[in-house]
Amino acid sequence: MMKAEIIAVGSELLTPDRLDTNSLFLTEELNKLGVEILRKTIVGDDRELLSKAFRDALNRVPLIISSGGLGPTEDDLTRETVADLLGRRLKLNEAILDAIKARFRSFNRQMPDINVRQAMVPEGAEALNNTRGTAPGLWIEDGGHMIALLPGPPRELKPMFLEEVLRRVARSVSTVRMFHRELRVTGLGESAVDQRIQPVYKRFTDVNTTVLASPGEIQIHLRMWTDDAKLAQKHFAEIEQGFELALTDRIFSRDGSSLEEVVARLLTLNGATISAAESCTGGLLAQRLTSIAGSSSYFLGGVVCYSNEMKTAWADVPKELIEAKGAVSPEVAVALAEGIRRHVGSTLGVGITGIAGPGGGSEEKPVGTVHIAVASGGETKARAVRFMGDRDMIRLQASQLALDLVRVHFLYNGSAKRG
Repeated sequence: MMKAEIIAVGSELLTPDRLDTNSLFLTEELNKLGVEILRKTIVGDDRELLSKAFRDALNRVPLIISSGGLGPTEDDLTRETVADLLGRRLKLNEAILDAIKARFRSFNRQMPDINVRQAMVPEGAEALNNTRGTAPGLWIEDGGHMIALLPGPPRELKPMFLEEVLRRVARSVSTVRMFHRELRVTGLGESAVDQRIQPVYKRFTDVNTTVLASPGEIQIHLRMWTDDAKLAQKHFAEIEQGFELALTDRIFSRDGSSLEEVVARLLTLNGATISAAESCTGGLLAQRLTSIAGSSSYFLGGVVCYSNEMKTAWADVPKELIEAKGAVSPEVAVALAEGIRRHVGSTLGVGITGIAGPGGGSEEKPVGTVHIAVASGGETKARAVRFMGDRDMIRLQASQLALDLVRVHFLYNGSAKRG
């Protein structure tokens, strides 16, 4: 199996202003090809540090992919640094220079003299065509090593990698590939999930299992490097079967789908429609339901009824009920769900009311108290919870639980197709 490292170049990547998304893309594409990424490094625009990063990587792996540092300015050092490290002179490539000039002319601009630097190519290197910018990439083979120098902007890097680098790397990889399966769980914490499934995954030493916590859910990633696709699928199926016994209905996705995507499929499969009356979530549930293409077929509408008056006017919640039980109560959540379902004429109605904070809580109803109800006409089920975290976290967790209650409704009352 080939191993590789990724080097992201640019001082801006060491600030909070710019995120290195290129390495995520490169990792995914290289894994699919059968290349394992051993290390990712971010280096600022410093010649000495950059040289050390490439030198160390050359001592560890046969393939290095870098991004950034190929522009025309003085702080773009990748091209010169690698050439010097490999003992190769830089030579002007007239064809590249002509192409850069032509690109500037296409915008009715004259090429600045500084852009000549982008046409300097180390001896023996292959220039990689850039269809989206002026900086060509470079492919260098040296002493059994392969080095791909790519531009930093993702809109330039991605097509260059797919069109120019992928086929060059493919010539040297083995038949071993990485097979991946992702399951998603909600309603349980990270440690609880791991405790339940550990006896299952520890039996499969050739499968790497990673448990990751995300807001409102836990992701379980299964990865196996092998040239035997049938063996990988067999192991994954056996592990998944064990996870199902350990986690029961807490697994909501087996293909990496989000909870809103799973709920959208269930609503469509069952020919059902939904509406929502939200207070503390401020329309977040409606936003998630409508983020899926085709949502107009199942989402009929919703209201954000923050004030008590709007709960009565828009979701038919009796004023007397709010006065007697309080706006944050299971009774009001039920009334919101039933009221919006009747008002809109949907198959299901969801009501959410709670205290997202940071203020507004009390000893009886502390911040994080949320009541959620799902009404289906035949019956209405309510759930009371106390979420921890800040305002955004509480709102997100509330919308996640609301979606999960809809999923569970179909799991036990409809044609719930596995996600």
